[in-house]
Amino acid sequence: MKFSLPKIATAPFCPPEVAGSVAVDPKASFFKRMLMFAGPGLLISIGYMDPGNWATAIEAGSRYGYSLLFVVLLASLAGMAVQCLCSRLGIATGKDLAQLCRERYSQRSARTQWLLAEISIIATDLAEVLGCALAFHLLLGVSLTTGIVITAFDTLLILALQNRGFRRLEAIMLALVATIGVCFFIELLLIKPYWPDVLSGFTPSLSAISDAAPLYLAIGILGATVMPHNLYLHTSIVQTRLIGKDLASKQDAVKLARIDTIGSLALALLVNAAILVLAAAAFYKTGHTDVVEIQDAYHLLDPLVGGAFASILFGVALLASGQSSTFTGTIAGQVIMEGYLNLRIPCWQRRLITRGLALIPAFLGVWLLGDGAIGKLLILSQVVLSLQLPFALYPLIRMTGDKQLMGPFVNKLPTRVLAWLLFAVISGANGWLIGQWVF
Repeated sequence: MKFSLPKIATAPFCPPEVAGSVAVDPKASFFKRMLMFAGPGLLISIGYMDPGNWATAIEAGSRYGYSLLFVVLLASLAGMAVQCLCSRLGIATGKDLAQLCRERYSQRSARTQWLLAEISIIATDLAEVLGCALAFHLLLGVSLTTGIVITAFDTLLILALQNRGFRRLEAIMLALVATIGVCFFIELLLIKPYWPDVLSGFTPSLSAISDAAPLYLAIGILGATVMPHNLYLHTSIVQTRLIGKDLASKQDAVKLARIDTIGSLALALLVNAAILVLAAAAFYKTGHTDVVEIQDAYHLLDPLVGGAFASILFGVALLASGQSSTFTGTIAGQVIMEGYLNLRIPCWQRRLITRGLALIPAFLGVWLLGDGAIGKLLILSQVVLSLQLPFALYPLIRMTGDKQLMGPFVNKLPTRVLAWLLFAVISGANGWLIGQWVF
């Protein structure tokens, strides 16, 4: 089994190798190696708390209280399992998922997978456009259409960051994630939820999702948590850690990547749970069960908490969420295009293409449906992501279970059973959703 070290790329192209990689010293202590390897999981976690999560979590909390918290927990645990498979695939093969799909499947099959992956990227960017536009609308008082126009200029931010080095990029993303976390921590202190009820919400309950409406939201939460583009992204960016060619080095890398992934996604779990808890405590418990729009939540926080501070924190966290997700979406789009089509274009061109395609439905939705379109479009984008997920998950599970490809890193029997079980649950939930639409 051949293993090649990730190449160090230079501008003007995007990551996976943003202006260089990080060398991991095999002689360093375990703690230092863990710090050197930390970062890819953080970038992946950003996709787990993008603005699409807000719409589903706010509606779930305001309509059903804490009862769907277990869905957030289970979706996050599923995400941890899946992303660990991604990091293992990237380390063991030295290639990303898109490259392997192009090499191992027919051209027609690979092109179909590429098209579906691009749809997931557009759906992701649509959520980021809507989230950032709404944040500008709430914080600056501009119209939603003006906010959407402002989001078109985040390409300048992408260009400014792309040559700063991978470690600096990860530090910036960490600062944005920390901003989101601190904002919600303070808001929970202000809202003061009843914690025994919160803990009971993490207990799985089939009755909580027995009706069509909560099940639709549960699928939306799944789509907002385990995102297709993250599977491609993680298999690529994990290769920014330079490791040795020997088996021991790669085994150490797999272990360090697992710690990075689980730790980072645990932070995302806390953020996603905090959004739902905030909505449940602030709205469901006070009788405001009809709060399904992010802007309604923003405005209602003022009178319920007794000041404008909570709503400002809410808006700042929303903006940080959208901006951080924008960059990881661009990286994923580049990975998918290069892997499937063997086509490499400058980062700013990729950014313009993705954002341009996302702006069209955003403008049309706001123009035709008004301000109330934001929540509906956000939830729809997450359901679209959930529908695309099996098409990325299937090749991932097949490849990580391929002894010839993975060698000693092939999935063990318990891992294979768990992975296929997740695939069956996700596919079954999506099949039910399609059935609801058709019939």
